[in-house]
Amino acid sequence: MTRVSVGGRDEGSALVEFVLLAVVLIVPFVYAVLCVFEVERAAYGVSVAAREGGRAFVTAPDGASAELRADDAVALALSDQGVPAAADAGTRIVCDADPCLSPGARVEVRVSAVVALPLVPHWGRRLPAAITVRAEHIEVVDTYRAARP
Repeated sequence: MTRVSVGGRDEGSALVEFVLLAVVLIVPFVYAVLCVFEVERAAYGVSVAAREGGRAFVTAPDGASAELRADDAVALALSDQGVPAAADAGTRIVCDADPCLSPGARVEVRVSAVVALPLVPHWGRRLPAAITVRAEHIEVVDTYRAARP
């Protein structure tokens, strides 16, 4: 029995089509997943940093060391998650009482970080190569704590 080919040889065309579809579809999908994971990692790190900064602030023995403890806790939490501390990222602590460590006072810690998207060069303002993530955490000073300056 003899096989007759009508349009020429077709051998190997499925491999070419698969490689073409892989490049066109799979590569952008993998890149998008990498970007989402990078931003999610930073968002989780900033959230943990705000919480730990608030806890360190309200458990400080005095007002002078409270801000230093909070900054150290934020820096440690960010480094644990691999979030780099950038120059335009920061920590802000807002108190609703004076002094901040008054019993029952609310202390709000705001942390932000800038996440650079992987493999995207910085082209000015036309194409953002980074995303800013922010987190807030409110901690209440213990009601039974003795007020100290």
